[in-house]
Amino acid sequence: MAVLTLDGVVKDFAGPRGVLRVLDGVSLTLSSGETAAIVGPSGSGKSTLLNCIGALDRPTLGTVRLDDGEVTTLGGAALAAYRATHVGFIFQDHHLLPQLTAWENVLLPTLAAGTREGAAARARQLLERMGIAERADAFPAQMSGGERQRAAVARALVNGADLLLCDEPTGNLDRAAGEAVVDLLLPLAVEGVIIIMVTHNRELAARFGRVLELRAGRLSPLQEDPT
Repeated sequence: MAVLTLDGVVKDFAGPRGVLRVLDGVSLTLSSGETAAIVGPSGSGKSTLLNCIGALDRPTLGTVRLDDGEVTTLGGAALAAYRATHVGFIFQDHHLLPQLTAWENVLLPTLAAGTREGAAARARQLLERMGIAERADAFPAQMSGGERQRAAVARALVNGADLLLCDEPTGNLDRAAGEAVVDLLLPLAVEGVIIIMVTHNRELAARFGRVLELRAGRLSPLQEDPT
């Protein structure tokens, strides 16, 4: 059972007017099967927080832990292994390689992580689960926006991630396609995956187990507008 723990995470950036504190002591605990949506104004640090959790960036202060491992101290091969096998990333832009088919894009992370055994079949199964098995041999330019994002979800799952980090995954999609992506994400929690999604869409956020707001560098439960 995976447990993600953030303890006092601070992130500062140097700017022309001095140090800008984007995250100011963020603490959070999520266990296997829990889902959380993070909302907040543009520029409030939501993507920065996901980057710290996913080890794409390091906090200035504080710790990020997954189970007994402290992510903030990882380096070299251990850091690469954490990103490749424990975390799945889904971004607003699908980031599929245009010269590869959908199936080849899903398969790509297994090459970096060394999880090639059974990978070809696993990639096909994930595309089927995402409802685009018939598009396995299509190139991204031949796919709709929703299909490309479904392929991106499959790619994020191919190495058996414990933690799924989704940064505005529906931002480039219409309402129906966005809801369809969330329909695919949420059942993964039943299998023990921790899911964190950053979004501006309050309706989609409300479907997650916890809805949190990042404002002025602090993370707290979203307070409903009494009006």
